[in-house]
Amino acid sequence: MGDGVQVLGPWSDQAEIDASAGGKARGLYALRGGGFRVPEWVALGVEVFDRFADDNALAESIAEFRAVTDPAAALVAAAALRERIAAAALPDAVREVVERARAELGDVAVAVRSSVGGEDGADHSYAGQFDTFLNVPAAAIPDRIRDCWASAFSDRAVGYAFARDLPRAVAPAVVLQRLVDARAAGVVFTANPVTGRRGEFVISAVYGLGEGLVSGAVDADSTVVDAATGAILETVVGDKDRSYAPSGQQGCEVRAVDEQARARAVLTSEEIAELTDLARKVEIERGAPQDIEWAVDDTGFWLLQSRPVTTVAACAPDPTPEADLRGAGESVPDGELRVWDNSNIIESFSGITSPLTYTTAADIYGRVYHGYARSLRVPPEQVRQTEAWTPVLLGYFHGRVYYNLLHWYRMVGIAPGYPLNRKVLEAALGVAEPLADDLAKTLRPFTFPDPVTRLRSRAVTTVTYARRLFGIDAMVEEFAAEFYRVYDEYDALDYDSLTGEQAYAAYRTVDRDLVRRWGPLMVLDAILLTCTGLMYLLTKLFLPKAPEWFLYAVVGPGADVESAEPARAMTELARLVHADPELTALVNSTAPERVLAALRESGRTEFLAAVDDYLVKYGYRSLDELKLETPDLREDPASLFVMLRSALGRVADTAPAHGGADAQAYLDEHLSGVRRRIYERLRGKVSRCAAHRERLRFCRTRAFGMVKRMIRAMARDLVAREVLAEFDDVFSLTVHELRGCYEGADTSGLRALVTARKGRRSEDADLVAPARFITYGADFASAALAAQGWVPVTDTPAATAGTVLAGTPSAAGVVEGAAVVVAEPRDVAGGVLVAYRTDPGWVAALPSASALVIERGSPLTHVAIVARELGVPTVVQIKDVTKKVRTGMRIRVDGTAGTVTVLSEEGRDDEF
Repeated sequence: MGDGVQVLGPWSDQAEIDASAGGKARGLYALRGGGFRVPEWVALGVEVFDRFADDNALAESIAEFRAVTDPAAALVAAAALRERIAAAALPDAVREVVERARAELGDVAVAVRSSVGGEDGADHSYAGQFDTFLNVPAAAIPDRIRDCWASAFSDRAVGYAFARDLPRAVAPAVVLQRLVDARAAGVVFTANPVTGRRGEFVISAVYGLGEGLVSGAVDADSTVVDAATGAILETVVGDKDRSYAPSGQQGCEVRAVDEQARARAVLTSEEIAELTDLARKVEIERGAPQDIEWAVDDTGFWLLQSRPVTTVAACAPDPTPEADLRGAGESVPDGELRVWDNSNIIESFSGITSPLTYTTAADIYGRVYHGYARSLRVPPEQVRQTEAWTPVLLGYFHGRVYYNLLHWYRMVGIAPGYPLNRKVLEAALGVAEPLADDLAKTLRPFTFPDPVTRLRSRAVTTVTYARRLFGIDAMVEEFAAEFYRVYDEYDALDYDSLTGEQAYAAYRTVDRDLVRRWGPLMVLDAILLTCTGLMYLLTKLFLPKAPEWFLYAVVGPGADVESAEPARAMTELARLVHADPELTALVNSTAPERVLAALRESGRTEFLAAVDDYLVKYGYRSLDELKLETPDLREDPASLFVMLRSALGRVADTAPAHGGADAQAYLDEHLSGVRRRIYERLRGKVSRCAAHRERLRFCRTRAFGMVKRMIRAMARDLVAREVLAEFDDVFSLTVHELRGCYEGADTSGLRALVTARKGRRSEDADLVAPARFITYGADFASAALAAQGWVPVTDTPAATAGTVLAGTPSAAGVVEGAAVVVAEPRDVAGGVLVAYRTDPGWVAALPSASALVIERGSPLTHVAIVARELGVPTVVQIKDVTKKVRTGMRIRVDGTAGTVTVLSEEGRDDEF
């Protein structure tokens, strides 16, 4: 229109919005421009009010009001203005622009909101000083606009201005915005308004529209979230006895909230995480702490406004993170027991483990098992209860990773069959000391309000679980197909050319996609526990005299299990080398890091092609392959030749008998007829599930290999940006700190933090890490941990001839040979490989060993399973065997009885 009365909106120029549309519209314009979900809105600028004032002869009265310096006189003048505004008619030009504004939004319920020039500013918010009207029908919009104009002259607005020595609002704009039919609403402060901490977000939430929160009529939930990590620091569940909802005609109606809804939190942990992520991005976009109004409906979160936080005079700096990470990040009540056990988790995370690896693993465990509970149709209220412990399934002490054991018992209780499954869990985890029955029985994953609700829910979960049990083969196939689609897409990226931001975007996409899909597949572990437990019971019933080794040998994933492929491929490489004496000499006599260059110099193109093929197929593997700090074979091919030397040790030997041959013979001798058919039916199910699990582990290994490449691209970027001093420093960050580097967090203190953690690491390396210890409450101080066995390393005397060390049988057979005690896979030349722990990367070393002895772990660990398939006698869980047995000692390994006998103390470490 030519008279300057126009409708403003997201299509307008920034200058027009700044000059005319007021504070609320400025905030909405910025949010929409930043790509955030904002309900459709338009604004009537100050020119519309000016036209209204001119046509009703209000301009002179407004000027007189503005000139008044006495607060009492200003209140009298403001009251007179309000009366005149309420009685004045809207000029035709104003009515026309109002109609055009309404038409822009369409036939929807509308919120009519004041948008005064100084409102929502960096220094003063004017929060609550001007009127907002919700659920306004089309016919009432002109009247509500007039009410918003009048509220600029309300007693509270005038008093606010005088109290802060601010200019009085005299030219109000108005925003019309589509009303979100919210199931919940609230606000987020990206700086704690009470403490001033920039490191904390505070989220308030109520059911329904936010009117109940703004007015103070509803006792809202309040959640404090760590800004960097997203961890929930504190939650107060408000009473929320009522909610506000759009009424049938206009305005809001108050509805009672039922008791169950009042008692639970409005937002789930996933919604809090999503809202935290949104708020973090808004703060980055706006460049300062924000007070953000939000609503959520069936389509997701909407941002209704964002304004600078003004309620904190000076926001405190981010709290300095602790140099030493301890515990699980769990708020443990005083005196409450926690049991920490590293059992077979050291197969994945041996020795000192970086903060990045630990926090990544803990984060994934939490999200995966939360998804697992949901996939079994556990009711939402009970799923929310699991959020108290699924994020803290792992703990971290002096750089070592532990199971937070009590919570793993809770996890097993999600599926039916807890009494049996927990017994199998203890074997699967390799725990040396099962929990006492009276304690184990109390570890429920969630509780129910009454027995009927519990029975109904458990019936649904049981039926769902049974369907998964019979449909697990199809589930695994479907997952694998989708996994390799994602893997092939992202593994093919050229990570050397990606920017840090591009690598981070790829990382977040893969992380969200795969973790979401992995949760339902955790039912496989539960099924394997159930079926293995049934197998144990059936064995006791049908074969009461079966030896201990039989149960582990009678089932397995099969010799063609996918995760054994690297070992078979390594054996083929070894055969190529063994067939050529010159090549054998080159591989054995050249330092591993020089072998590739020596092969090129000697023109060994055929063998180099075979090596390249191995790296293409299995280059994502490494010795500690789940430790992000460990380079894979593509980054460090030298370790490939370490494993190749080990494989050469036995490549000329006759292929070992199938690990299940003795078990098969035992079955043929002792079981037949109907009982044999029943037994074989269950045996087949267990074997298939074991093969599926190995397949998923193989997928996990591939995924971690891909993530390593992404993190390394980010590390190079952070060094180039001088956020970090050295490439390896990235592994001293937590996963949340790494994410913060790409989400606008303050990175100025990271170098000092990394230096402190690296110093702590050297101290931690000198401590004994007990296999199991307990804590009470949150006392993780050094003195308390020292009392639990965290003490400096001391020497253990070697075992003498005749000493019998007892462990757990894992793979049948008896072998005598020279012990080779190693910390990583190496050429044992037919000797007995003795290790403190192993990980899947050790599979390639098995062909060179006549027997395998593992101090920690269980018969169900990855390497133990493959050793049975390869026919390598194995004993696990022998306390202190790597300290008592020395390289060169002659020992007898009895994989049937589960013993290691020292035959001779003689031997030299340099013989191997």
